[in-house]
Amino acid sequence: MGRALISGLLRAGTRPEHLSVGESSLAAREELARELGITASPDNAAASAGAAIVVLAVKPQEAAGVLKPLAATLAAGQPLLVSVIAGVRIASLAQWCPGVALLRAMPNRPALLGAGVTGAYAPPQVGADARSRAEAVLQAVGEVVWVGDEPALDVVTALSGSGPAYFFLLAELMARAGTQLGLAEVSARRLATATLYGAGLMAQSRTADLAQLRASVSSPGGTTQAALAALDAADLGGAVFRALAAATARSRELAAQA
Repeated sequence: MGRALISGLLRAGTRPEHLSVGESSLAAREELARELGITASPDNAAASAGAAIVVLAVKPQEAAGVLKPLAATLAAGQPLLVSVIAGVRIASLAQWCPGVALLRAMPNRPALLGAGVTGAYAPPQVGADARSRAEAVLQAVGEVVWVGDEPALDVVTALSGSGPAYFFLLAELMARAGTQLGLAEVSARRLATATLYGAGLMAQSRTADLAQLRASVSSPGGTTQAALAALDAADLGGAVFRALAAATARSRELAAQA
């Protein structure tokens, strides 16, 4: 996700020399230099010194080990710390780097294409200016939706963080069913994925009403209505709710372990 943000900021016009990256992996540093023109340092303190915004994009189990050695650097520079780590609560982050303004954000995988959506939460002590600066960074990879409390980020994780997998699964199942019903495999896959893409574009409009969009495809007594009736009989709505509830619960379990 750190690479996605770097790529998005570069696409938005940020100069490479205005970005400072800390990366422990030599191979990753070489790749950043080769593909994005970014000079990364193995020294996180050096990379963070003088920064106005520091984005923390590491694995949850690495967060404490990365932040604790940076505590003095962050306290001296007083940047805004934006964590894109799943599950690690603000209370834990604040314990590892006390006295630093921080907020959490949860982008999703389409951020790699600049088409992501990020759920974000800032505690009350983080002011509007800091939120605006964080949003400017996060918008480099897509849309930003602010939530009112930190536990809501677990639902964000279940809905949009894990969400692409649900749509990929649906397209996969549709393609498989098309093949079973007589289509060539390559045709069924192309029809399913193009339908997923086109429907997503239609739903993306800010004025779109999802229920109305569904109704516009569903002629009374027609083929779509027959399919929707079968999905309703299979309790698709209940299955989706149970899936998101399971993902939300797992996110909270992981947060408790962090």
